Amino acid sequence: MTETPDVRPRVVAVVVTFNRLPLLQGLVARLREVPELHEVLVVDNASTDGTGEWLDTQPDVVRRTLTENSGGAGGFHDGLAWAMERGADLAWLMDDDGLPDHDCLRLLLERSDLDFWGPVVVDEARPERLVFPIRLPGGTRAVHRMDDVRSAADDGLIRDVVIPFNGVLVTRDLVERIGLPRAEFFIWGDDHEYRLRAERAGGRIATVVDARVLHPSVGELGTRMMFGRTTYNHTPSELKHYCMARNNTLNLREYRGWPHVLMFWAKTVWFYVFTRPQPSRVVTSARAAWAGLRGDFTGHRRYLR
Repeated sequence: MTETPDVRPRVVAVVVTFNRLPLLQGLVARLREVPELHEVLVVDNASTDGTGEWLDTQPDVVRRTLTENSGGAGGFHDGLAWAMERGADLAWLMDDDGLPDHDCLRLLLERSDLDFWGPVVVDEARPERLVFPIRLPGGTRAVHRMDDVRSAADDGLIRDVVIPFNGVLVTRDLVERIGLPRAEFFIWGDDHEYRLRAERAGGRIATVVDARVLHPSVGELGTRMMFGRTTYNHTPSELKHYCMARNNTLNLREYRGWPHVLMFWAKTVWFYVFTRPQPSRVVTSARAAWAGLRGDFTGHRRYLR
């Protein structure tokens, strides 16, 4: 009897981790329960919490340990290249702190006419709220609740919007067209830049409303400012803020133009002078933006512990 060849796409999960072993263990256990998945690759960003030793005891997980912490940007740059080398048709990209529903990948794979697409990312403690607000296409409105996402969906999709790298699928064809994430960004903005690059290349992008990844709350993303007219991505982390100010400046310059850069700088000054007074953050922002414009991607290291 002739065997029917397996025509399913080869789907390879790429997980980037750093010093969050309990979360990684939970995620790997979940990925083992996903029948559509062919292989799990873990990029260990030089963890010091026993992650490497635990991975050594997991024969069904393929892992690579980097020599130093290269951030999410460096991890996904390395991991996505690695997945392509191992013959992936689709790479399923995720941080170690997300937990996809059991049917998440199946629901994503039902949308095979897309190039770069992913699930909604919801608060694990309040699953009807988004962890990362979605700015709806064609306007400035950002939604925070699943009810609003469902109302805005067309055929179960929010087109032209995706939240990388939290359970997103990317095709081999798109990777070959646009390359890999910018490793030098370290964190914050590398995922957004990759989406913008995909958009510029004509990639078909969407969020699949019925597919979910659970994620811990990230605090004050989308803090309202200017009397509620707009929002700002505030973080208490000096490292994250430095990278955000640097990388967002470069993304806006490259993909939106100098007027948007100037508006971002104005928002930053307003936020840390009036909304959340913290003048030192204005200085940090200026230092970070200037470093990025000069092509200096070393300044974030002073905030590493």
